[in-house]
Amino acid sequence: MSSESFPLLRLPSEGKPKPSKARAVIWAVVTVVFAAAVVLLTAANAGSDTLRVWLGMMPHDADLAAGVILKSAPVIDGHIDLPWLVRMLFKNDPSKFDLEEMPYHVDITRLRQGSVGGFFWSVYTPCPDPNEEGPDYVNATLAVRDTMEQIDLSKVLIDKYSDTFELATTAADVKQAIRSGKIASLLGIEGAHQISASIGTLRQFHELGVRYMTLTHTCNNPFADSCGIKWGGIEPRWHGLNPALGPQLVREMNRLGMFVDLSHTSDETAKQAIALSEAPVIWSHSSARAVHNHPRNVPDDILELIGEGEGKKDGVVMVNFAPGFVGPTPEEADIESVSRHVEHLAKVMGRKHVGLGSDFDGIETTPIGLEDVSKYPALISLLYSRGWSKYDLAGLTGGNLLRVMEGMERVSAEMQRKGVAPAMDVYDRRPDL
Repeated sequence: MSSESFPLLRLPSEGKPKPSKARAVIWAVVTVVFAAAVVLLTAANAGSDTLRVWLGMMPHDADLAAGVILKSAPVIDGHIDLPWLVRMLFKNDPSKFDLEEMPYHVDITRLRQGSVGGFFWSVYTPCPDPNEEGPDYVNATLAVRDTMEQIDLSKVLIDKYSDTFELATTAADVKQAIRSGKIASLLGIEGAHQISASIGTLRQFHELGVRYMTLTHTCNNPFADSCGIKWGGIEPRWHGLNPALGPQLVREMNRLGMFVDLSHTSDETAKQAIALSEAPVIWSHSSARAVHNHPRNVPDDILELIGEGEGKKDGVVMVNFAPGFVGPTPEEADIESVSRHVEHLAKVMGRKHVGLGSDFDGIETTPIGLEDVSKYPALISLLYSRGWSKYDLAGLTGGNLLRVMEGMERVSAEMQRKGVAPAMDVYDRRPDL
């Protein structure tokens, strides 16, 4: 048998085979491509942001970086009071205004400028005024009617401007709306006074698309205590949750698939609700009390209950832009001070647990530099310049909210799979309002 019959068995003395021309060409091409890649990366690192973006790298310029991030991870704001503004200014008459251009903080033009991919339309009605004559029951009953009207208004506007907005009731709906170029529109109730002590009413609001309810607004209610503030100090009624009805409400919200929202609640209410809720919780529009001492902001001992690890609950605190919550004076309430709230919340809980809940159209003034919904990119730019990664910022703008929404939906599906019965309004246990 000769080595010529089996070339791989050639003896060393016979010499090495000569490389083929094809192999030589391939190696030449690989060398050229590698050299070109080195040149491009060197040039990109040297400064060309246009080239960096073309290569899929983040630009050095923070404003350009914010634009890149927001293109793939637009803002999902946890609390915007557009429906209430329409009620107050235009008496819920869509013929009297055009959402393309509106007064105050929110309209379609500026939503697009601000890279907004979704927001919760707050279907708010006020607490009964304790100084108003007449039984609270009448006021609370009207709150149910008015909430229905605000849900209806929101849906009418979403439908009227359907080229821009799309109703969303699940995290999957939100993602689909954003993929299709729409602004995902979710509904949230701002206080359990709006269900008039009726869990049956809560269920019907869920059927209409409501996906969070703040346990209280500025008043205590039959389920829980508020932190107050509108009429000054407020005495606790239950020292947290009403022990008879509060846990029942939290459990039913978990079962339905509705966020337990802890903005506006007393500290005792928040702690008890966190302990009871099987699903992630949110603060739809609150900031950090350690940065500015205000009862509407969340203290560190409660923030420490949120995060990852044993004994902690998943959740998101969505930073409120109201100047009174942000800093001690209007001059000190600016984009820098808002960023300090974001960073403090991230330091205590982790960056996966912070979001944005501006309260636009529900606040009389705004922080300097965050005057309306077109200004979100400025905040993202500022945080990028301080070392927040594109992944951190994609979470802040909306990814963190979607994560906890998916978690809330999983808890609901599991409870319903197990056959957990709905909570019922038993008349001989109905409380005085």
